[in-house]
Amino acid sequence: MQIDNKTKTGFLGYSKPGVGCRLILIAVCLMLFSACSSNSYQLKNVVKSDTDLVADMHIRRINTLVDRLVVKLYKRNPRELAKAPGQTVGKRIQQMADFPAALHYWELGGKGSIDAMLLAFDEQYQGDRVFALGVGLRGMLYKAYSEKQEMFLLDKLDPQKLYNSARNIEIVAWRLAHKRDSSGQLLLLSNSTNGTINLSFERLFGKMIANQDMMSAIIAGRSNRTINKIFHSIAQAMFLPV
Repeated sequence: MQIDNKTKTGFLGYSKPGVGCRLILIAVCLMLFSACSSNSYQLKNVVKSDTDLVADMHIRRINTLVDRLVVKLYKRNPRELAKAPGQTVGKRIQQMADFPAALHYWELGGKGSIDAMLLAFDEQYQGDRVFALGVGLRGMLYKAYSEKQEMFLLDKLDPQKLYNSARNIEIVAWRLAHKRDSSGQLLLLSNSTNGTINLSFERLFGKMIANQDMMSAIIAGRSNRTINKIFHSIAQAMFLPV
């Protein structure tokens, strides 16, 4: 019995319409499956623009820099950690990272973002100033990134808020170096030890400011938004809204 070639069917039979397309689709799926199994690729990146990926890197970097600042401040100001019995530097860092959406704590009177930063420089405040500053910075930066820990295609960033956050970091750096209590003692020690200048704090703040200014410029360029650049004396400046 002879089989007519026109009636052949099967996985490799190309006489069926659409089989070739199905083969191509299968091949593409296999390639995607192979790619997804690789550590260098994440499926969620499909719904991210290039700007989203850049923003994600800036978010991770600024959070890391804030953590470094908190660690350095605790080393210079161990008395602040002693105000919270049972706490360690590691636990404090984890507390700041665990609840990014709220960042309000009973020991700070429910204050977060800029209000918490102001608390850190309030002479009357008796609590852990380093924790207040860290929580405040984290909260302020969280707002600057539209309360997102990760950006996707439909998410939007405001370049003005990012710019304002950079200026607020400058104000924090100035207040750390100059804010004193009624007896003339710095509220928080940072830059110097026994008359020796410690530039590591300045470098760290410089990285934080550059991170936010760069992200602000990127978003402004992509969205054709104009940034209202505010020039003022840092010594007299109030924190800008974010």
